Amino acid sequence: MGLVLGIDSSTQSCKAELRDADTGELLGTGKAPHPPATGPVSEQDPQAWWSALQAACVAVFARTGRHARDVTAVSVAAQCHGLVALDDRGHVVRPAKLWNDTTSAPDVTRLRELVPDADWAKLTGSVPTAAFTIGKVAWLARNEPENLARTATMLLPHDYLTFRLTGQRVTDRSEASGTGYFDASTAGHGSYRPELLELIDPAKDWASTFPRVVGPSDVAGVVGGNDLGLRPGTPVAAGGGDQHVAALGLGVSPGDVTFSLGTSGVVFTPSTSSVHDATGTVDGVADTTGGYLPLVSTLNAARVTDTFADLLGVDAAGLAELALAAGPGTGPVLVAHLDGERKPDLPTAQGLLAGITSSTTREELARAAHEGVLLGLTLGLDHLQRNGVDVSGRVVAVGGGARSLAYRQLLADLLQRPVELPDADEATARGACVQAAAVVAGADVRTVRDAWRPGTLHTTEPRVTGRDPRALYARAAHANASLLT
Repeated sequence: MGLVLGIDSSTQSCKAELRDADTGELLGTGKAPHPPATGPVSEQDPQAWWSALQAACVAVFARTGRHARDVTAVSVAAQCHGLVALDDRGHVVRPAKLWNDTTSAPDVTRLRELVPDADWAKLTGSVPTAAFTIGKVAWLARNEPENLARTATMLLPHDYLTFRLTGQRVTDRSEASGTGYFDASTAGHGSYRPELLELIDPAKDWASTFPRVVGPSDVAGVVGGNDLGLRPGTPVAAGGGDQHVAALGLGVSPGDVTFSLGTSGVVFTPSTSSVHDATGTVDGVADTTGGYLPLVSTLNAARVTDTFADLLGVDAAGLAELALAAGPGTGPVLVAHLDGERKPDLPTAQGLLAGITSSTTREELARAAHEGVLLGLTLGLDHLQRNGVDVSGRVVAVGGGARSLAYRQLLADLLQRPVELPDADEATARGACVQAAAVVAGADVRTVRDAWRPGTLHTTEPRVTGRDPRALYARAAHANASLLT
């Protein structure tokens, strides 16, 4: 029986899944932590990712009793946007600045003054924020020009781990499309936009720093010498960004809407057409099948409810119970920009609780915490629709927050649509296994995606509550943004 190994290197940890290459049966998992990283200065040493990958693989092989030499293909997915700068010997120049590092906000503002937002959207599919890689490059030029001068290759987190496995400097469309200097809508696998980086340093040979872009079902390289016990020559798939690979693991198709509730919040749907949103709300990024994955990302999600659980002296389950016990009708709403925000682009914002009165209850505060996260994402869904994206399919909730019935029920109530909880606890690692299995079979990755589509654990039906917090939320969000100007 052939095995495939899927890696999910997130901000918090590295997870490894081992699956049967033919059936997709899950054989076992392993996990290892990453160093904590929170904004505004959020950095990690890429070597720590490699060490965690090694530990996660050791754990999965120990738990399953399987051997690394029996793995027939590997794929790596990872957190998006982070900048890994390598010198001409392939050594890391400095710790990687992560997606939730907001120190480049002034640099991105300057770039957007030089190039109108509509042009960014036309050229790259997205209007950059502090999360995007191009902002981190600009920060490096302004603060550490000597390190920029040493930078011979610019990789993203999954690119770096693929590089450690194969020695190849490669990426895929999904990751490249989140840099701010790549156009996924051009022929082939897309094209880089070095002219945008020339706004940062017109003298640097940017083209030489770009990794090669491979297709969604291609082999990125083969395993060389390694400490994992994998057979040299084992193929490594293209990999991709975590949300993009999660879409593979979930088996979602165009029209299906996914709400991802983790450290950050994301709403996305696969699309066959590119999106170019001049408002900058929708990131018109590529997916891992050759199409697109227009999405809206928020900085604050499950950690908002973690914060309110602490404030109310309960755990996550207790907070969910309180939220579900809130009475119908009125009650406060939360603009959940606790640690700045990405969409809307307010890196220095704070949260705002509106509509609170002397009769406000603990239950209503708990509901507001959950709703505040969801309202930001449902506004993102509205923007997807305005950009012509089909969102008429299933609604799927994933991530740690989706395990909470309160999140699923309140999302169903807000949308007045059923919300499905898929049988895919670690969708990103699962999606990486889908990619690896496609490489083994020599198949289109979409074929394996559809064959391995997970079942549904639970469907939450909407309630009629007589409560519609969206108008109050919109007014409060506008007021919160006005406080920063």
